[in-house]
Amino acid sequence: MKVSIVGTGYVGLVSGTCLAHTGHTVTCVDIDTAKVDAINHAKAPIYEEGLDELLEKNVGCRLQATTDLEAAVLDSDLTMIAVGTPFNGDEIDLTFIRQAAQQIGEALAKKDSWHMVVVKSTVVPGTTEDVVLPLVEQGSGKKAGADFGVGMNPEFLREGNAIEDFMNPDRIVLGGIDQRSLEALQALYAGFPNVDILQTSPRTAEMIKYTANALLATMISFSNEIGNLCAATGNVDVAEVVKGVHLDKRLSPILEDGNRITPAFTTYIEAGCGFGGSCFPKDVKALSAYGSKLNQPMPLLDAVITTNNAQPMKMMEMLRAHHADLAGKTVSLLGLAFKPGSDDVRESPAIPILDALLAAGAKVKVYDPIVKSLPGRPFGTDQLRSSDSLAEAVADSDAVLLTTRWAEFEALPDLLSACSNPPLVVDGRRMLDKSDFARYAGIGLG
Repeated sequence: MKVSIVGTGYVGLVSGTCLAHTGHTVTCVDIDTAKVDAINHAKAPIYEEGLDELLEKNVGCRLQATTDLEAAVLDSDLTMIAVGTPFNGDEIDLTFIRQAAQQIGEALAKKDSWHMVVVKSTVVPGTTEDVVLPLVEQGSGKKAGADFGVGMNPEFLREGNAIEDFMNPDRIVLGGIDQRSLEALQALYAGFPNVDILQTSPRTAEMIKYTANALLATMISFSNEIGNLCAATGNVDVAEVVKGVHLDKRLSPILEDGNRITPAFTTYIEAGCGFGGSCFPKDVKALSAYGSKLNQPMPLLDAVITTNNAQPMKMMEMLRAHHADLAGKTVSLLGLAFKPGSDDVRESPAIPILDALLAAGAKVKVYDPIVKSLPGRPFGTDQLRSSDSLAEAVADSDAVLLTTRWAEFEALPDLLSACSNPPLVVDGRRMLDKSDFARYAGIGLG
């Protein structure tokens, strides 16, 4: 199948590259010429493990990029919309969705054959049928169902694991307006024969995506709330509490041979300094706002965001318990990306922590294995500088704050063991053994 994908962010580029790898001919479309040039040279404009290697295998044979949306649509059987849907404070911003739908429609006006239009972006229920469909009809002068198909195919990709998640999915959700649309979506995923596929309506497909993200975000905030209670209680460690909860066989089943399975989702039931990224914060807020528009209050989801927004400052509270006055103190901040395996700093808990440190007059040394710059926060000043290595970052520091679960940070005990005056370690991810440090504070530790 010939596929065109509008948008080359995490979702669009990963989806396009993986679809090409499964045998489709894919054209990625973006208005950013720098991104297009990078893709055509098999260089990913984003960091995602394994993406560069997959681009090298497919660019020039089954994968290309262009700024010409019309040409890409005319030369494909199916067009996927994978543009951003940011939250503007009141609702998701559909500006890019509307633009893409209108332009796709205008391209289809010049095409005689039937074409499939698929929304991949995360959108609230009703967007595909009530916004995208009429705009494509308007731009093309054609009728949905008769002249072109419309569907919604949500993504379930974890940044840092997106290639693995796409190539080995746990489920594929296909929402179509009619049988022909569903058949086109089935053909798109014909290369995944042993995966559970759910065929449904576009509205239900849209709700499935939001519900999945909201559930995981709720689990995180619940765990953080319990962690904060453990810390307030005293002599209670949330890491041990969670370990005890995980041993419930409904969470980690015991096989007939006695071995126990620990599902990956249980990592969401671990306390930390909060969730971030381009999905969870935006999607929970958007779902709550959607509920409000339908006069359906969402107090649980509102509480999820409230808890998460406060969580980064728990690290500052722990730091101030040991260093009441941070002016002139040297603090190492380990991790800027919102999660390991990614260069995404959107909504990262590290950002408000960094800003709070700077506001308190601390001298901050930042280290992240991938992220080397932050918009609006220039490194290289007396108060804020980036380190080239973990060892350099923690040298001569009064405190070390760990905000991202990079595996490299597991070397901290060895690095700090030789210090005559070891710094305070504030573990915002509870990834380190508290017994390995002379001075340690962690989320959820009383």
